[in-house]
Amino acid sequence: MAVVSDPISDFLTRFKNATMAQKEDFTAPYSKMKEQIARILKEEGYIWSYEKVGEGPEALLKAKPRYSGSTPALKNLKRVSRPGLRSYVGADEVPKVLGGMGIAILSTSKGIMAGHTARKNNIGGELLALVW
Repeated sequence: MAVVSDPISDFLTRFKNATMAQKEDFTAPYSKMKEQIARILKEEGYIWSYEKVGEGPEALLKAKPRYSGSTPALKNLKRVSRPGLRSYVGADEVPKVLGGMGIAILSTSKGIMAGHTARKNNIGGELLALVW
């Protein structure tokens, strides 16, 4: 397997590609951060379920994208902060994606959370991705 310099971007790209190809599920190498991003995507209705498969360095995160008929719940996503260029936002600068129809995913001092939750709790942090 190739070395990936941005594992979060790799996870989000696998998710996007799986939904566009209408795959039943997809897998990505496991990490706690990816599991927390998958938790947010499940809470917000972008995936049906996710689970950790295996143990140790060979562990995988398996997720099932959500569809309405043949239309995926995910339309698009954008990775904002990346290893070469971090992007931080204050509590009052958390973006509303498509007027509230999408979500922003942030890494805060209280953990990974959706943008509307961070705004409600008055917490800023690193803006990881925008999903709609």
